[in-house]
Amino acid sequence: MSHKVQLGVVPVGGRSHVLGDKTKDIWNLTIPSLLKQKVRDRKDNLAVVFSDRDVRWSYFQFKQEVDRLSAAFIAIGLGPGDRVCIWSANSPEWLTVQFATAQIGAILVTINPAYRVNEAQFALKMVGASAVVLGRQFKTSDYVGMITEIAPEISNDNLGRLNSPTLPKLRYCIHSEPDQIPGMLSYGELLKMGEDHDPEEFTPQLEPDQPINIQFTSGTTGAPKGATLTHRNIINNARFVASTLNLMADDRLCIPVPLYHCFGMVMGSLACITSGSTMIFPSAGFVADLTLNALEKEKCTALYGVPTMFTAMLEILENTAFDLSSLRTGIMAGAPCPMEIMRRVIDKLNMKKITIAYGMTETSPVSFQSHVDDPLEKKVGTVGRIHPHVEVKVINPGGQIVPVGEQGELCTRGYSVMQGYWNDQEATSKAIDNDGWMHTGDLAIMDKEGYCKIVGRLSDMVIRGGENIYPREIEEFIYTHHAVKIVQVFGIPDEIYGEELCAWIVLRDDADVTEKDIREHCRGQIAHYKIPKYICFRKELPMTVTGKPQKFRMQEMMVKEMQQ
Repeated sequence: MSHKVQLGVVPVGGRSHVLGDKTKDIWNLTIPSLLKQKVRDRKDNLAVVFSDRDVRWSYFQFKQEVDRLSAAFIAIGLGPGDRVCIWSANSPEWLTVQFATAQIGAILVTINPAYRVNEAQFALKMVGASAVVLGRQFKTSDYVGMITEIAPEISNDNLGRLNSPTLPKLRYCIHSEPDQIPGMLSYGELLKMGEDHDPEEFTPQLEPDQPINIQFTSGTTGAPKGATLTHRNIINNARFVASTLNLMADDRLCIPVPLYHCFGMVMGSLACITSGSTMIFPSAGFVADLTLNALEKEKCTALYGVPTMFTAMLEILENTAFDLSSLRTGIMAGAPCPMEIMRRVIDKLNMKKITIAYGMTETSPVSFQSHVDDPLEKKVGTVGRIHPHVEVKVINPGGQIVPVGEQGELCTRGYSVMQGYWNDQEATSKAIDNDGWMHTGDLAIMDKEGYCKIVGRLSDMVIRGGENIYPREIEEFIYTHHAVKIVQVFGIPDEIYGEELCAWIVLRDDADVTEKDIREHCRGQIAHYKIPKYICFRKELPMTVTGKPQKFRMQEMMVKEMQQ
């Protein structure tokens, strides 16, 4: 029997190479056909709750909202292949746009709600957006103001005939603000335009492998690229995430993570549709106390979040009691999960069945996920085992598969790998090789049972005086100090050693800790060359909107500070 035939969720022959379970067939469905199926089966079940907007929709009501918007999009001439961007925090409109664009065959382009003028202009222009849906002003983001700065011609009121040199393909701007805005359609006005159209009559014949979503990489390492995903990509990934969590129709999933990201719109809203469960959105953006309120009031059974979100909720729980007895499971993902935080989440948030998930936007996103019944040491020390129908290998710089227990680059292939980066064949060819392997850039170690541990990124590696140092290992140790809330370790240029280590630390509110204290904590516990030369305390760190630390920005800021 060949090695390829023997592949399974457990490594064979001591090689770091696994293949997920294939006993359940891949679903060859489109998003509208999936939604229609679930509405037929769960018509009266509660589908959607937006706590801050007093929105409660059954599956039937949600489908009505999707149909109304689909008809309106058709009425203004949008259809298959058109790129429709949404630039907004979490909202009922965001969710409806997600499913309505899929229903008419348009490609949904999700724009980070934290983007500013230059970033948004880059995204809109790169995808050739036909329409953009703008959310209400959120925190310091005035979406209407910024789009007008990008394309001032909008205010000329040439509705549907916008002629902008900056965004030559843009025809419509749709906003969710309560006031009338020259040159733009309000969301309410748009819905009225579709009243005479039947979305079923105009819904095109769609194929599962058609592109349906462009998601920009989160920008932790520089300029974002548009990962292009299909119905088949994201429906199946959502389905396998939900099944690993054992989500059922009576489950209520709390989704405080942003919809613009795979965590919110694939692992969140779409996973709920695949399982017929209820999605609960506590607020437009993450607010710890509002999330805890929603968990208690809605009796949520599952919760998503990145480590920084869980940390913020844990701090509140130290002084305020909430009834979280309904909670059972959920996912911590989006960034490495420190062991100490994981243990406290299991204990304080009653999430005994919590799982860890790992992936990337380019793989729809999840490749590895721990099981709800995995032992604690596997949950806190690994990202679980391979997802169904996904193949993964860990390779050395020469491209050979490394033995179990050795470190190398993680590569993924299978149904979940994106079609490519939108309009960027060069970047696509660098990321996906001729055999279909997506080179993730993540460093991983696989054990003999097939559990995977992410130990850093190739791009994060620091070379100090010839020693290869991986910051993740040092961060894990510094997190064991009782006063440390967040820590990030990175390299900065050094004339003698080439690079030196720098640690940026956010302390707990009541902590009184010095650089010397941190060094003493490390001394004798990790090698001397792994103890950061520079230890800086910060009130907050530069993060993406999904809570991923932006080390490249920290490096830039630190170098600039040292030059002053």
